Amino acid sequence: MRIDIMTLFPDTMNAIMHESILGRAAKKGIIEINCVQIRDYTENKQCQVDDYPYGGGWGCVMMAQPLKSCLDDIMSTAKDMRSRVIYMSPQGKPYDQATARRLRDDYDHLVLVCGHYEGIDERFIEQCVDEEISLGDFVLTGGELAAMAVADSVCRLVPGVLSDEECFTGESHWDGLLEYPQYTRPEVWEGREVPKVLLGGDHAAVARWRRKKSIERTMDKRPDMYAKLELTDKDDIKLVEEINKERSRMKLTKPVECRAASAGDLESIMLIVRQARNYLKKHRVDQWQGEYPAPEDFLPDIENGSCRVLTYGGAVAGFFCLTDRPEPDYENITDGRWHGEGKYCTLHRAAVAAEFRGTGMSRMLIDAALKLAAEQGAECVRTDTHRKNKPMQRLLKSIGFDYRGNMLCSSEAGHDPARQCFEKKL
Repeated sequence: MRIDIMTLFPDTMNAIMHESILGRAAKKGIIEINCVQIRDYTENKQCQVDDYPYGGGWGCVMMAQPLKSCLDDIMSTAKDMRSRVIYMSPQGKPYDQATARRLRDDYDHLVLVCGHYEGIDERFIEQCVDEEISLGDFVLTGGELAAMAVADSVCRLVPGVLSDEECFTGESHWDGLLEYPQYTRPEVWEGREVPKVLLGGDHAAVARWRRKKSIERTMDKRPDMYAKLELTDKDDIKLVEEINKERSRMKLTKPVECRAASAGDLESIMLIVRQARNYLKKHRVDQWQGEYPAPEDFLPDIENGSCRVLTYGGAVAGFFCLTDRPEPDYENITDGRWHGEGKYCTLHRAAVAAEFRGTGMSRMLIDAALKLAAEQGAECVRTDTHRKNKPMQRLLKSIGFDYRGNMLCSSEAGHDPARQCFEKKL
């Protein structure tokens, strides 16, 4: 790609256009950027390039002759190239990424004409210019800033200028979306953490998170761009549905507190049990589909202090039971083994109220259980869930629990006893 920029300030532009990435690409011969002095092509001793406008008015207008002579000289060395002459003008078509791609794909030689003063003689535009481009609905002192922006945005799309094609295909505007958030070291800065998904090494999960964030950012920052999008990929459509569902949920704006459950909380706990039972039934998970867990299952845990509730605004939002007593069913684990040694706590009978699903309350519940287990001197926490309870499995894995094997649950007679076992070392 060769770009010739017709300007009155070639030294200033050269200092910028031949630095950093573009400068290195030019040295390798991948691109060629020439900043040509229009004043060198004047036909009078004063090197005059402008004059007063016919009809009167403020300022001066650049003359057609120096511009045409400069252009002719440039084109004399580009006879076999696919050339395009572009005037940087506030009256041009607004520039965008699609235009940059078109210029990269359709031409191998661009001539960017920089006006100055009150503009250039209209006759030069009529005779020599192929198209006019504007950076936006505002006016600059000259066309140089606009020309540099166009040259930079086109050149960086040329193969070899950037280290990899993904350097620009994943950026804002490439496919009608804004770019996802970016993070670098340190992992925690002024109390703000890098999203956990970026630290886990799961490339598929990272790609999905980035795509989702690109869609969300476009929704929020550029609704005009989002309105023009035609997302047909099934994964994108699923992400949009997920985003809309999340945004319809409650937003936590108050502190979430964890305390020991009391007998007065039992009614709220059982309401959440019924909600969880209905949710599992809807998703065809044969867990909690009988009498278990019943009030009599919770009362001993409430009395000995192993049942805890999470409250939000004073109301019970979730519950869990954590005990350091050995779990007999865990002795018969198959297809694997427990890795932790020494004291462990068992997390069981945990759920959040339906209105708090998707708010992060479930993660807070597990985090509270882990903190409590650590305070009790446990070296690890063990738990289990139904083999078809995928949401719970994903939650546990996202918090750092490892799958350890399978076991049969003895507490729900008459229902599918198959459970998957998970463990997290503290």
